[in-house]
Amino acid sequence: MEDENIALNSVLGLELNRVFFAVRDTANKQKIIEFARDVLRSERAERPGSVSPEGPAS
Repeated sequence: MEDENIALNSVLGLELNRVFFAVRDTANKQKIIEFARDVLRSERAERPGSVSPEGPAS
């Protein structure tokens, strides 16, 4: 199951990357970045002991 999650996340990441570079408007790119950060934060909050998307705390 974990391998399937990794594969799915890889595909979703590639699609998000494709959409990001297809969008020309900077404001919309910022919305895509914020959405991706929110998703990463929520996923990492579900896993105890994981590092935040911004990196390890100092």
